Amino acid sequence: MKSSRTALIATSLAAVLLVSACGESNKEAKSSASPSASATASASASPGAAAFQAAVDAYRQYVIDQTDQFVKSTDAFVQAIRDGDIDKAKSLYAPSRMFYERIEPIAESLGDFDPWIDAREGDVPDAEWRGYHKLEKALWVDNKLDGQTSVADQLLQDVKQLRVKMESVEIDTPMLVTGAVELLNEVSSSKVTGEEERYSHTDLYDFAANVDGAKEIYNVLQSTVKEKNAELAAEIEARFADLDKTLEPYRKDGGYVLYTTLKEDEVKKLSQAIDALAEPLSQVGTVVEV
Repeated sequence: MKSSRTALIATSLAAVLLVSACGESNKEAKSSASPSASATASASASPGAAAFQAAVDAYRQYVIDQTDQFVKSTDAFVQAIRDGDIDKAKSLYAPSRMFYERIEPIAESLGDFDPWIDAREGDVPDAEWRGYHKLEKALWVDNKLDGQTSVADQLLQDVKQLRVKMESVEIDTPMLVTGAVELLNEVSSSKVTGEEERYSHTDLYDFAANVDGAKEIYNVLQSTVKEKNAELAAEIEARFADLDKTLEPYRKDGGYVLYTTLKEDEVKKLSQAIDALAEPLSQVGTVVEV
């Protein structure tokens, strides 16, 4: 979309210079030329381009909203750590992380924020390990918070800085399409295996949040997909509904049961539901021609 804005500026400037060269008032030129250029640009923009921009704008707002909530939830979590309240910190841990998991592909595009906030033990050198999972280990393995205040304070600082960066992040339609598939890949690679929350076993919160994020991306592109391939749209929506039904038995008290309570066949069923959704969702890029 940068090229469209550049063209519009160039058109407006050319109109002003032309009127000025003819000896007309510069003030009159600006008042008449700029609206004319804008109208021309709007009229010449394809419906497809307009729909894509609307999708990007809607998703950007979603990402900012999720990051705002992530800051608030992390603040509460960090305060519990400072207070030494292990039970409260445990209760806030998984729900807080859901806001991040919904927008993880965007966060990953911003440099070091993902390893700072979301690195698991062994993902980075021990001396560099920080973030949510380090505190997860302190809460569930060590069962004490001695020396963790500085880790918590750094986490909150990183999350607040992530929110600042979200104001300038570039989001386009290709990023939306790949982001939806990446979120489902996250489920397949680390949530279904139980690797992500290896100490707290709250993997289903992450699982559900990744799916939420993928669904939001599909939702902003839904009208375009339906217009160009109604059959694919129907299949994707049916697969999302099937996955939601598969998750339903594991919801409890506004959250999810521990992942360790699932049997092998239940894990397999969840994995199959993810794969069934990922296949048609991966076709969206071709349909919207990005």
